[in-house]
Amino acid sequence: MEIYTGEKKKMYSEKNSIAHLLSFPADQHMEVHEYQRDDWIIQEGMRPDFLFYVMEGRAKIYITHQNGKVSLINFIHANDYIGEMELLHDVYYTKGIQASTKTVCFALPIHYYRKPLLADAKFLRELSKFLSVKATIMAAKYSQSLAFPLENRLADFILQTADEGVYKEKHVTVCDYLGVSYRHLLHVLTQFCDKAYLQKDGRNYHIKQYQALYAFAEALKNK
Repeated sequence: MEIYTGEKKKMYSEKNSIAHLLSFPADQHMEVHEYQRDDWIIQEGMRPDFLFYVMEGRAKIYITHQNGKVSLINFIHANDYIGEMELLHDVYYTKGIQASTKTVCFALPIHYYRKPLLADAKFLRELSKFLSVKATIMAAKYSQSLAFPLENRLADFILQTADEGVYKEKHVTVCDYLGVSYRHLLHVLTQFCDKAYLQKDGRNYHIKQYQALYAFAEALKNK
């Protein structure tokens, strides 16, 4: 993880802004954090010290169950918040958030900004919109498992998790997230390779036909 400082921070902050989300200037104490693939933005079991606003990149949310099983539960994209529940409630919702690509975030120290943020009607309106969309997406995910075959859902998953055209997620994680058997997953991956949508390279897969995967994934959004 890198924290931008000096001219690099100034240039990034000037080029990218979250002024449209706030009614007050936040430049003085706000930081800019950059994470590489597989870096942990929040370690599970550690309370976040920042409210993050993702400017670029993607990340994954994991949770460990009481039986020790680790599950992927959701994705984070540009223009998403991280740590919003800890900002709103003085409790910690234990989860781990790991970058799946290079990810750059604005980081607002919660101890400094909690009071002004919770008193800012403009920010609260934008946060309410975000939480509403987030809840809708989570509800749609469960209905999609019944309404669409694995080809559509796997294509969408590959596009969300691939980094620079390379898909490398563990099969057991994908099976758990999509609710399918290991055998079924391998069968569809083999089909994608046979049709030259993907090219297998060891344990990784290179995307060769983005448009074919987009066509499968788009069906989920047009439901």
